[in-house]
Amino acid sequence: YPRRHSPEAQLSEFNLTEIEAMLGSYTKVLFVRDPFQRLISTFMQGMSSSPSFSSFVQDILDSGQHSASVAWKPLVSLCHPCLIQYDYVVMFGFLRQELGHLLQRAGLPVDSFLPEFTDTQVRWTYSWLSEQMFRELSLQQKQQLSHFYRWDLAAFPFSSSFLSD
Repeated sequence: YPRRHSPEAQLSEFNLTEIEAMLGSYTKVLFVRDPFQRLISTFMQGMSSSPSFSSFVQDILDSGQHSASVAWKPLVSLCHPCLIQYDYVVMFGFLRQELGHLLQRAGLPVDSFLPEFTDTQVRWTYSWLSEQMFRELSLQQKQQLSHFYRWDLAAFPFSSSFLSD
């Protein structure tokens, strides 16, 4: 298939033959992150004009999934894990361990490419942040968010997510 695609290209821009060739020849890696942590990260990075986390969440809930930004759109609708057979699914919070395995499988030196932070620090920080931000939400917002991300919560093992029942 012709290599006319950019890093931002989406599969929908190619014909079926090209898609099959790409998916068959690439190692497919899906990086997944707890949807509630994705919301927190988006809010903390200032990608929202909302004054509070609660109003940011309400804006997302009001806009719906179809007009959702890539930053908070459910992963199942972005990455289609039921249609594409990913070779690896890497969970945020276990990056160091899982990236080490991927680099080793690729025959690359493991230690030189890994970030300095530890997964334990990341998990602890997001656990604390999640607790603080979750308190800002009404019961209705929590229920609506769980519904908004229901397919992500069913598809991936986010067992410690604040959105899981």
